[in-house]
Amino acid sequence: MNFTKPVGQKLGVALLALGALASCQGPRESVDLLVTNATVYTVDSTFAKAEAFAVKDGKFVAVGSSADLKAKYQATKEVDAKGQFVYPGFYDAHCHFYRYALALPSADLVGTSSWKEVIQKLQENRRKYPQAAWLTGRGWDQNDWPTKQFPTKDTLDLLFLDVPVLITRVDGHAAVVNQKALDLAGVTASTPISGGTITRNAQGRLTGLLVDNATRLVSSKIPNPTSAESNRLLLQAQQLCLAVGLTSLADAGLDRADIEQMAALQQQGQLKLRLHVMLNPTAPNRAHYLKNGPILTDQLTVSSFKVYADGALGSRGACLVEPYADKLKETGFLLSTEKEYRALAKELAASKFQMNTHAIGDSANRIILNIYGEALKGQKDRRWRIEHAQVVTPADMPKFGQYGIVPSVQPTHATSDMYWAGERLGAARLKTAYAYAELLKQYGQLALGSDFPVEDINPLYGFHSAVARQDAKNYPTGGFQMENAISRPDALRGMTTWAAHAAFEEKRKGQIKPGMLADFVVMGTDLITAPNEQLRNASVLQTWIGGQQVFEKK
Repeated sequence: MNFTKPVGQKLGVALLALGALASCQGPRESVDLLVTNATVYTVDSTFAKAEAFAVKDGKFVAVGSSADLKAKYQATKEVDAKGQFVYPGFYDAHCHFYRYALALPSADLVGTSSWKEVIQKLQENRRKYPQAAWLTGRGWDQNDWPTKQFPTKDTLDLLFLDVPVLITRVDGHAAVVNQKALDLAGVTASTPISGGTITRNAQGRLTGLLVDNATRLVSSKIPNPTSAESNRLLLQAQQLCLAVGLTSLADAGLDRADIEQMAALQQQGQLKLRLHVMLNPTAPNRAHYLKNGPILTDQLTVSSFKVYADGALGSRGACLVEPYADKLKETGFLLSTEKEYRALAKELAASKFQMNTHAIGDSANRIILNIYGEALKGQKDRRWRIEHAQVVTPADMPKFGQYGIVPSVQPTHATSDMYWAGERLGAARLKTAYAYAELLKQYGQLALGSDFPVEDINPLYGFHSAVARQDAKNYPTGGFQMENAISRPDALRGMTTWAAHAAFEEKRKGQIKPGMLADFVVMGTDLITAPNEQLRNASVLQTWIGGQQVFEKK
């Protein structure tokens, strides 16, 4: 007997079999976005890599192989990443976004090599904005100049008689102003000041140099931009952030009106950046937010207060246990009293808010760590933070782990300061300054930020500084105090999931895994394997927030 079936009948049986198989598999699930053929660094608990992921309703719903996800999902938009590298959206754990935005029209004085160059840039800015009520600038650093001497107002008085001038040092803790600005603010040689310095020369006359709290006597007189102008600047600043892969920012120190302005832009769909805002600890802010509780949404969280313990090392405002090595009669100073810090810590310990304190000098770090320990009474997951944790004695270092205090550090500070920090501190203290590896060992995590506009907004500069301990010139050869470098996986964690942890957001962002907000960055560079010298110049090709593309490199 012939059991061979005709060709047409064979084909029919095959089609029936395929139909039965398809009906068993069922229709593919609908998603909004499917990214395939990528090298995905998930930054999950195992630091796993994947090829593809699916997004629906602004969140990751699956991560795996391209073949598996293509078989399971039907996407409205499918992106072939062509082997490019994908990371969770970068999170700057400490910056000043609002202040950066409003200062965009100011003269950019970063990298100036002399006081003469500063003056030239100010003159250019005045010609560009001739109707501006004030002439402002930011970013000068006398340590980059041949003389390394703080400037005075003499040249400003000669060249800018008709406009008040205020130019801020790179760290934001000192400024030079002209006489017109001093007159408008009513500042004289006899004006009292606490937590700052109004500098005088040998004859007792004002030099124009103001340090820490003294700068606010004048800066408070600068008129605020209109609402329309500040909104325009915020959106301009957003584009600059998205272009370097930033999707979340911790803005360190704002007031209610500033927050509500940015929240309105978010609600209108214009400001897409996710913001964690630290509040200034003013009486009005405390009265409102402690009564009403934290704000906790996907776009905006307000759940912490930013406190200043001391100033900066470069302007000798950082509070040290022993005198400065280059000024043997100066130890810096606290910006408030220990009693005031202790009272605030007690108030915040009784609330749901974090206390995040700027502490640069070893004395400031010691005082704040001890106050934290007293106030928290063993509550190790309140995630109170030390912002900067720049100079810490070996005796105080274990307190980060003992009290559960998050070290929030900015790696580019180390490579910016390394040229002169030893002059301020001496060799022994320098060894426990910018000690990121030791801080990581104590707490188990580091939240990494930039402190922009003090430093550049590009988070890859911080990544490079953290792992190579070198600056933009790849100096020094071999790295600065390499015992304090951290690994590349840890640096990536620090600017993604650990930054999120520091704000109680690690269950929503910082990893590419199901349930997380679909914020991610596409790059052509493998940050884990690329040579050190390529890290700072690595380009962000695309930035996505909530599964929506918000930036693409042209």
